[in-house]
Amino acid sequence: MNGPANGTPLPYLDDRQTARVRGCLLDAGYTPDGVRALLGRSAHDALTRGEPEPAARASRDGGELGTLVRLFLLDGVEPEPAVTAALGDLGPLLDGRILRRTPDGIRAALDVRPYGEGPGDDGEPGADWWVVSDLDTPASRQDREHVTGVGGASLSLAAASVRRPVGSLLDLGTGCGVQALHGSRHALRVTATDVLPRALALARLSCGLSGVDVDLREGPWFAPVAGERFDQIVSNPPFVPGPARIDHVYRDSGLAGDAALAALLGKLPGLLNPGGVAQLLGSWLHVRGEDWPERVRSWLPAGVDAWVLQREVVDPAMHVGTWQRDAGLAPASREARTQASAWLDWMAAERVEGVGFGFLMLRRTEPGTEPTVVIEDLPGELGEGLGREMTGWLDRIDWLRAHTRDADLLDARLLIAPETVLETASSVDPDGGWAELSSTVRRWRGPAWEHEVDGPATALLAGCRGELPLSELVALLSFAHDRPYDALVEATLPAVRELVRHGLLLPVDGWPNPVGVTTAASAPTGPVG
Repeated sequence: MNGPANGTPLPYLDDRQTARVRGCLLDAGYTPDGVRALLGRSAHDALTRGEPEPAARASRDGGELGTLVRLFLLDGVEPEPAVTAALGDLGPLLDGRILRRTPDGIRAALDVRPYGEGPGDDGEPGADWWVVSDLDTPASRQDREHVTGVGGASLSLAAASVRRPVGSLLDLGTGCGVQALHGSRHALRVTATDVLPRALALARLSCGLSGVDVDLREGPWFAPVAGERFDQIVSNPPFVPGPARIDHVYRDSGLAGDAALAALLGKLPGLLNPGGVAQLLGSWLHVRGEDWPERVRSWLPAGVDAWVLQREVVDPAMHVGTWQRDAGLAPASREARTQASAWLDWMAAERVEGVGFGFLMLRRTEPGTEPTVVIEDLPGELGEGLGREMTGWLDRIDWLRAHTRDADLLDARLLIAPETVLETASSVDPDGGWAELSSTVRRWRGPAWEHEVDGPATALLAGCRGELPLSELVALLSFAHDRPYDALVEATLPAVRELVRHGLLLPVDGWPNPVGVTTAASAPTGPVG
């Protein structure tokens, strides 16, 4: 197996050796739980911050596990007899470019990191995996074909993914295979593609060591799966907007700006079965004189539900500096300044005022169905991730679609979500006491969706206990506040629909789960360090 760019042989282990090494890793306890137990919380937290010395000290008396921690997680040089005791015959690992021999001992040629997923809400046991990627050093990160490991973006996507059982799942642009590993927990068949042969070689090692069967295919974008359809697609594509070039395959698409994301969104639904869901990360430009939600909306094809959540917006300088540091460049270096100057010149010429980043979810609708498209900012911190929220959103818009008629919505019984809080803001009244300025209902768990409410709306929400239909609650409000019933219905129903969509009101009837409770995906348990 040879790399296409420079002829360098790709990392490789045959199936027999892969199974043998997997057994060695398990026997040594080189798993997320095993490493955390060895290091202890303080040393593990320090390692996560990039401070290796506490972990090195904690691993001194760790036996074979300590050897593997220093070898793979601390960039250590270990005596060959100690590594042999932990991993057995080193020949295949040296020949396969996973380890390398130096005059001082054995070093890791690749990052082999324990990773996993915790038990599911349905009682499914957790899983221990190993993710194989290039070493996380400044020199390695500057390589055009560098394959990243488990980072913030891949963890965010994994935690946001819908995890209902499906027959087929595609991981588009798999990199080292993280999303494919997660997909194997709920999909009968997993296909993973990448344009970079080195990425596929490392994904093959990740999946093989983890005991996960994945169909790996090489090629750009949709070429490896032309003519096929899937129940679910996940993708962490090269989404970094900039000039039309490829400095790093993992982040640069070769198309200018956000054109690659626009093309991807236009074609993704064609690879989905009816009802199939696609989820991806993406970045889009905030262009002077253009409304960013309308820009993104214009990329969406007909026949899809879509939810686009903007997590953050940064200015052009922050965007360029962040990705230069991610690529191992020192922003003050001459090389980085030259690159930054060209990048910022391009953004200025394209009237770019900011760069948004966030989550996108598409679902292919059945013929004749009116799609729901929502593009909004994501409030608050992510916390446990968006998997529960994404799954619940799909259920909620299905319920709202089935209750499009006002009469159907008025017949429904609703329950205010337990995590809803009412917040009131007041100012000092010149005549004494406090003068109420506004009242807001907000979710304190998950995304902090919030809606302003007046007195009647507050009373309506307090009455939503899942017992009376909405029509009876509105009738009671009409009597109590001496307002016409029809006028209250006209004012109330649009707000009720938004409160249901954001999960502050939960349907009691006609819902796939009791009172709107939606199970979440298992949480990733790594990566270690």
